[in-house]
Amino acid sequence: MAVKIKVCGMKHEADIGLANDLRPDYVGFVFAPGSRRFIAPEHAGRLRSELREGIKAIGVFVNEPLDAVGMCADVARLDGVQLHGNETEEYICALREYVHCPIIRAFRVENQATVDRAIFSSADYLLFDGGAGDGQPFDWSLLKLVKRPYFLAGGLTPENVSLAMDVTPTPYALDVSSGVEINRSKDYRKMMQFIAGVRNFRKRDGTLVN
Repeated sequence: MAVKIKVCGMKHEADIGLANDLRPDYVGFVFAPGSRRFIAPEHAGRLRSELREGIKAIGVFVNEPLDAVGMCADVARLDGVQLHGNETEEYICALREYVHCPIIRAFRVENQATVDRAIFSSADYLLFDGGAGDGQPFDWSLLKLVKRPYFLAGGLTPENVSLAMDVTPTPYALDVSSGVEINRSKDYRKMMQFIAGVRNFRKRDGTLVN
């Protein structure tokens, strides 16, 4: 199965233009107020309406009230919600009453124990990150025993994406943000190189992943 691509941190019409041209599988809108990539739900909804058919929109949240997540999901017409805070299993269960789309639960990987605990999450997908959206990689080899679908994030760039895919079990998707930016703005060339790197990737044994 082809590895999917998510470009996160979309804020501007120009970002959507790049996505429509280069066609990642997902784009991400960040609804965490403390983030420099924060976007208001109404603005995200307008950008979502300009997104090319077939590209899905994911909302990123950090410890938000359930009704706030539900409201954002409706206003921005999200295809998935991504949780980056301290959300519990009880929270995930309750959230399903407010949203009717897949739930992605992010985990900051500190050691093997973190990964082992994450595997039992009731979320539809896992996301493994090196930090709190700060573009830091982690030891990707810690994921070698993960069998369920996961997003890989944290410190990914056009230069290291092949290595990341080679040393991990094939992820469901790769999630990039700052790695395709110049001066905190999405860059066409970097996005193009990243997406091409994923879609043309071959493992060391010559297996074509995509």
